[in-house]
Amino acid sequence: MAFGIVMISNAAQTDQTPPPELVKYIRETKRSGFADAKIKSQAVAVGWPAATVDAAMAYVRDEKASRPAVPAATAVAPPAVAPAEVETPAPVPTPAVQAPATSRGVPDDYVIGSGDTLQISVWKELELSVPAAIVRTDGKITVPLAKEVDVAGLTPSQAEQKITAKLKEFVMDPNVTVVVATVNSKKIYVIGAARKEGPLPYTYGMTVMQALSEAGGLTEYAKRKKIYILHTENGQQYQLGFNYDAVVKGESMEQNILLLPGDTIVIPH
Repeated sequence: MAFGIVMISNAAQTDQTPPPELVKYIRETKRSGFADAKIKSQAVAVGWPAATVDAAMAYVRDEKASRPAVPAATAVAPPAVAPAEVETPAPVPTPAVQAPATSRGVPDDYVIGSGDTLQISVWKELELSVPAAIVRTDGKITVPLAKEVDVAGLTPSQAEQKITAKLKEFVMDPNVTVVVATVNSKKIYVIGAARKEGPLPYTYGMTVMQALSEAGGLTEYAKRKKIYILHTENGQQYQLGFNYDAVVKGESMEQNILLLPGDTIVIPH
């Protein structure tokens, strides 16, 4: 006998109680005379884990065993039911399938720029996904069907919306995820008595000490207590002092600030 398929509800289940939709299905199929093996194979065939089905079947058996027995004197035989009146078992509920949650790789307010590498994933549309799309100098990437998409200056969420809108012309309800795989568009700058002067790739959460480490450390001529950072925030530039020796000793740790793209570390000779 064939069974239809319906989606399971999102109601939370406890560890002790099996899914009520599955329990209901097992009760009704048992009442219709189906064997346990047939019930289990049908439930597993539509996506329920075998262990969940076994737990639900055990739950139904325990439920039946815990009911009080009806005294023989009062037991009433059920009326005969013609074969045509036998109720069709309820459809096996199918577990809901959802697109996996994916981190975008950067904070939500990150602005995509030229040189960044993006990973474009379209749920269940492998041929439309792009594992590594480099943002060109014109700010665009190439996505199958959508062709040229200008993403520079957008957040990952905004890029997702833009790509989704273009793919809707070809795919029904595309589910697009944009992940910033590598950040190449953002730089910080190290000037002065560092072993490696010049721009450094910026990564979110980078501190002054991490940047100096990326620059190879200080030279022997560096004025270690006179370092300062030209730090831009909300459109205004500040000069912040940094005592390298104190921070190395675990003192004045508030000076080891989080850098922003475009910040400059100046190390006097």
